[in-house]
Amino acid sequence: MYAVLLNAGRSLLALYFFLPGIMKFIDWDRHVALMETHQMIMVPLLLALAGILQMGASVCLFMNKQVVVCALGLAAMVLLINVSLHDFWNLYEGVDVKHEMQNFVKNLAIFAGLLLLAAINMEQSSKAAIGEENQSSDA
Repeated sequence: MYAVLLNAGRSLLALYFFLPGIMKFIDWDRHVALMETHQMIMVPLLLALAGILQMGASVCLFMNKQVVVCALGLAAMVLLINVSLHDFWNLYEGVDVKHEMQNFVKNLAIFAGLLLLAAINMEQSSKAAIGEENQSSDA
């Protein structure tokens, strides 16, 4: 049951980032406008990097490869997005403060899930390394 829950959670987090990663390229102009509304700099470069990171990390999570690195990378991106795009404490024309606050809190929960995923995989890697070390010393 542990493996089923862990795989389901990892896969759902991967899906959560994969689809928006694709949408950054499909709906490029809308994302650029959003970022410019929040007075971000280097918008095209940052948008492309975010989309590539989301899709690449998602594929790795789906494949259960480099989970710690990808989870921590996505967690860092979530924090940056929260501070720069869901900054409900700033007022922008046409931006709903309540909606931004909801997104901010939702992203904190996603951030927490990514930290848990990284921690669980770190622990599993440590246990596997200790097991391999014990096997090689027994030989």
